[in-house]
Order: sequence, then structure tokens, then C-alpha cells
Amino acid sequence: MNIQGKKIKTAYFIGVKGVGMTMLAQFLSQHGVLVSGSDVPETFMTDQVLKKAGVKIFAGFDAKQVIEADLIVYSIAYNQKNNCEVANLNHFQKSLILNFSEAVGAVFSAHHGIAVCGSHGKTTTSAWLGYVLQKAGLEPNVLVGARVPQFKGSAISGKSKLFVAEADEYGNKLRYFSPQGVLLNNIDYDHPDYFKTKKAYFQVFVDFIKKIPAKGFLVVNVQDKQAIEAAKFCPGRVFPYAVVNSKDEAEYWTQKGILTGYDAILKDGQQYFKIFGQSGLFKIKLLGAHNIANALAVIAGALALGLEIKEIKKHLATFSGTARRAELLGEFNGVRIFDDYAHHPSEVQATVKAFREAYLDKKLIVFFHPHTFTRTKALFADFVKSFPGVDFLGILEIYGSAREKQGGVSSRDLVNVINNKNKLEKRRQTVQYFRDLNEAEVYLRKNLQAGEVLLLMGAGDIFRIGEKLLKS
Repeated sequence: MNIQGKKIKTAYFIGVKGVGMTMLAQFLSQHGVLVSGSDVPETFMTDQVLKKAGVKIFAGFDAKQVIEADLIVYSIAYNQKNNCEVANLNHFQKSLILNFSEAVGAVFSAHHGIAVCGSHGKTTTSAWLGYVLQKAGLEPNVLVGARVPQFKGSAISGKSKLFVAEADEYGNKLRYFSPQGVLLNNIDYDHPDYFKTKKAYFQVFVDFIKKIPAKGFLVVNVQDKQAIEAAKFCPGRVFPYAVVNSKDEAEYWTQKGILTGYDAILKDGQQYFKIFGQSGLFKIKLLGAHNIANALAVIAGALALGLEIKEIKKHLATFSGTARRAELLGEFNGVRIFDDYAHHPSEVQATVKAFREAYLDKKLIVFFHPHTFTRTKALFADFVKSFPGVDFLGILEIYGSAREKQGGVSSRDLVNVINNKNKLEKRRQTVQYFRDLNEAEVYLRKNLQAGEVLLLMGAGDIFRIGEKLLKS
């Protein structure tokens, strides 16, 4: 494999267990690169993927164990001040040294790259599109920021130049990507620790869309005001999509050249919907209205790449999702336990709504682990409104990021405000604060009752509660 003009036979990853680092390490390994790396001794969800990929992992960081590989990639979480291996990289003159964002961008841009971006849904959409293209025989390369059971990891190594990647806007990583096509789900202000204003956040997507070539394309959700505003800057073709409630609405939107889904229903744990102008029902395994929208983005993207609608429809129905997105972990004493990565109010609301609709007759218990102090503080009012329909809500203390200043807000504040709001509105909902994972696990072990549904939510490690319950 060639990256930035250098032939890569060996690679060393500093912080290899991160989800993004793991997907890139797996991808390079599948392309015949001998990959090794280092990380903390603690076991992560990615250890199994790395082991299957044949990646040798050193437990702990030590400058002496770094090899002079053709390529050295280091996690953006580390720098010369907080990691001894990164601090020693100036000794490796023959190696191509890149941070994770630069490395992914370089690999992506060397192919016919299709980037899936937006504030929400990009992991599911990128995996789903990659899956459909693979099943249709296009042999794509795919990189996704989560484990995909049907990929047996988070990457697919294909024989074609087609490359589908989840493109993250945080830290303006998008500047490293040169896309031939883009799927833009939505633009919803996030990452206030990096983007100080909504305008700055919006501009990152505009600048990215401007990079699409005239022969390229943009798939965009026309029901997202910010996304459709950004779409005006696209130099290439635009493939819009929308989800509506009625046939009349669908006909109206379709006449405007918009791919339109409508009449969505939930039956036997699967969703069915129609597309105006197409015969029969489209079926998907994933819950929630947001996944109907994701499905339409996949359909539009696949059409833009030349697939026939019948082929797309067939493979769309067999995709089973990604890890940590409404993922069923197992059953504990008659309680179904799910894990979900939702950490932004819009994501939380969409996931809670999907579970409430799917389990109307069940007691829904949600344990939420807020992610970062800056996000919790900036979007506090929206978090307060994010849990209607939940019977019991447990909120753990905030999972802070090393990149931000700790404090300034607490999950206790969130609990108090939600309780006061429930009292004023006479809503019957129990909301309780928990210091940490252990306290939450003890409570659940004592109080869960057969027939209930437990949903663990957050971008941190709240899934470990489910793992411990299931191990017992």
C-alpha cells in the first residue's frame, strides 16, 4: 500500500485500542501491512478486533518498544507532553509519521472516497452503505468508527478504488479528506469544547462540501435546515432525500426531485416504509424514525454510485446494525439489556422515542452517562427535555474528557431540574443520581424485574454495567 508516495509494509500505532485507530489498523492489516502498536493495559472492546486482525499489542507505553516502521500513527489523544512514545518520534527519520486524522485522510484521498458526515447517524449510515455496496459486488473499502458484526470488525478491505469512510468533524478532521462524494445527514451543533460558536461548527461542513468536485455528488437530508443551507455550496450533483407522513406529501416532494419515504410502520421488531414511485415495501431491521432517514441516505448514495433500486432494496433489509447503536447485549433475569452510544440531546431523544414505540407495554429503564462537561453545560436545557416516556431514569456523574476543563456542571443539576420539571407537569417519572458505574450496577442488580427493558446510553463506558450484569 502507498500512502503519500511511500510504500507501506510495516506500521506502528500509538494508542492502537481507540475505535478509530483500531479500524485503521485492521484495514491496513487486511491490505497486507504488518501492524503492531501500544496502548494502556486495560481491556477494551477493540482488543478482540485487533487480535483477529493479527495486530501485536504492547501493554503500556515505552519509547524503547517503538519500531522504525514505514508508517507510525499516533492517536490525537497523545502528544509529546503526555506520551513518552510520541515524545521520541523525532528519532525515526525514515518513518512516515502521521496523527490518526492525517493517516485516515491520506488513505481515503488516495481512493475514490465517499465520506459520510454529519452530527448524527454517520456510523450507522457509513456501515450500511458499505454493506450494501459490498453485497452488490462492488468490492468497496470501508472504514467505520464502530465494530460492525457483519464486517467482523470495523473495516472492509476491497479490491476496488471505491472507499466509504465515516468522516468525523471534531477537531476539523474533515480538512484532511478529499471526497468524490459526500453523504450529509444533518448539522446539529456539537463539540462546544472545540467549536465555540454554531457558526464555526456550520462552516466546517460548508468548507468540506466545497471540496466536492464538479463530477462528484452530495446526498443531503432536505428536512435539516442547516444541511440544506450547506448544500448550496456543492459544486457537484445533489441527491436530496426526505421522510414524510403521507402519500400526498411524498408526491409533492418527489415532484421536486427528492427521494421520499413515507408510511413507516413497525411490525414484529422491524420497520417497513414506502418510497414514492417504487413498488412494494422497503424493510429494515433497525428501530426508530431516524433510521428510516439513514436508510434513505443509503439508498440515495447507492443510486448515485450506479446501483439499481431493486438491488439496493434487497441488501438494505439484511443489514443488522453496528455495535453500541441500540445493540442488544443480552438478557439478565428476564430483562433485555441494550447499549446505545447516544450522547447528544437529539440522539438521546431519537433513541428513547424508538424504544418507547418498540416496547409500549414494557417498563423502560434508562441509565444515561453524560459525556463531557462542556457538552452537558452548553446543551443542558435540551438534555432536560430528552427523556419523555422513560419510566425510570438513572443519570450517572459526567464522563469528562481529558481535552476539557473539568467541572462547571454536575449530573446532580440535571437530575434536580428534571425532577422539578416533572413535578410542575405532574409527570410520573422516577429520576435518580448515581455517582459511578458501580453504584448503578448495584442498584440495577437489586431492583431489575423480569419483563423490563434496560437501555444504557452514553459515549463513555456505561456498557460495562451490562457486561457485568450478564457475566453473573
